Amino acid sequence: MSAALHLAKPEHLGKLLPLVAACHEETGLDSSAEQREAAIAPLLEGMPYGAVYIIGPTRAPIGYIVVTFSWSVAFGGMDGMVDEIYIRPAVRGRGIATEVLTELPKTLAEAGITALHLTVDQANEQAQRLYARARFQPREGEILMSKRLIP
Repeated sequence: MSAALHLAKPEHLGKLLPLVAACHEETGLDSSAEQREAAIAPLLEGMPYGAVYIIGPTRAPIGYIVVTFSWSVAFGGMDGMVDEIYIRPAVRGRGIATEVLTELPKTLAEAGITALHLTVDQANEQAQRLYARARFQPREGEILMSKRLIP
């Protein structure tokens, strides 16, 4: 199975939305179809704050990854955050996510992205092992804190 990555475009919205819905359901994220479409569609249309990559063939994706962008003085420029990564349950455990998290940073670095971050549930040891295999490391002494501005 190939973890080929394709930059998603507006014509891929119909293939992505069911995957996003499955991801949100699996992770317990309460979102409506309208909210998911409103969050994904601008990224497919070229919004510069992020990108969606289809994992696998575009006609039958096996997953997706969303990377959002910001500026970091600490990391010396534009950095990225893995906002979501999802692989269909039927094809998990085959190294696809590891391949994605190993290859995508190379592409992002070539585009000038200085660092790639992600968050992981402290209780999700399987995901932590996955991210460690892809050479992500916890930032010692730091805790990500958030404040929702728009409900």
